[in-house]
Formats: sequence, structure tokens, C-alpha cells
Amino acid sequence: MTLDREQVLRSAAALLTRKSTATMDEVAKAAGIGRATLHRHFAGRDALVRALENLGIQEFEAAIDAAELDRGTSQEALRRFVAAVEPSAGLLSFLVSENQLFEGDELNEGWDRLDARVSAFFRRGQERGEIRIDLTPAWLTEALYGLIGTGAWAVQVGRVAAQDFQYMIVELLLGGARRSVEQ
Repeated sequence: MTLDREQVLRSAAALLTRKSTATMDEVAKAAGIGRATLHRHFAGRDALVRALENLGIQEFEAAIDAAELDRGTSQEALRRFVAAVEPSAGLLSFLVSENQLFEGDELNEGWDRLDARVSAFFRRGQERGEIRIDLTPAWLTEALYGLIGTGAWAVQVGRVAAQDFQYMIVELLLGGARRSVEQ
């Protein structure tokens, strides 16, 4: 039987988004494989988290592509993006809280690429007069990531209804980022 690496990663992501401290034994059980099999493919937790990081970056980038951030108004594009990223929000929430991914010299260049694309989206919105100019694109990018991560957690623990995920994120971000006439 061939091991479906992506399925193992998705099982690990589903578990770790609910329980970030899960052991490799728990990850193996969630994936329906033995611990030895898991270790043959991922030498340890660090290797597993790095593989999840790559999966998360791929999914985040696919959501950016699907959202067509250059099309329509900033508000329309942001709604499309949040809808596209929602299935991966839990994984992204887990990844942004994994300190090991952001320590040392081995930062994944994928994060820089994603940050640049999202920041460029906010910059375009500012240039069009749709988004406040007193907040930097970098700050708006980080705020969006934070809202996506906490939104995923709030849905997971039942504090927010799943159908409200997109609305709450977009409205909170744009309610504070939308350029008002008084400025």
C-alpha cells in the first residue's frame, strides 16, 4: 500500500489545528498509520511542521490566485480571498503560531512571497482611495493574517458560527481600514 503523503499531512493539519501540542503518536493515529511509518516520511515533529508549512504556503498562494486580487474593488477582492482561504484557515492559524518556523536563518521564502502579494493588494487599495493610507500595507497584512487565524479558532471552538467566518473578518478589517470621507 502506498502512503498518500498529502493525506497524512491533511490529517496532521486537522489534528494540530485542534491540538497544537499533539505528539507524533497522536498524529500517526489520526492519519491511520503507525508511528514508524510516520517517522519514515517525517523524521520528527520539526520535519512534519516544515512539510505542513509548505502545504500551508501552497494553499495560501492558491487562495490568493483564486481570489484574483487585481479584479474589482478592494472590498470585493478581500471577500473573495477570505472565502478562498477559509478551508485552510485552521492550518494557517497553526502555522503562524509555530515559533520554530520563524526562528533562525531558515525562513521559508514562501512567506515573503505571500506577504509581498497581500501587501501589494493593500497598497493598490490605498492608491485607489479605497483603503486608509495611515495604516501601512505591512500592518494590514499582519492584521488580516491575525483575523483569519483567530477566526478559524473561534469557529473551531464554537464561539463563532462557521457561516459568519467570512463576514466577520472582512467587516472588521474593512470597518477599520476603509477610508472615510472625513480624512
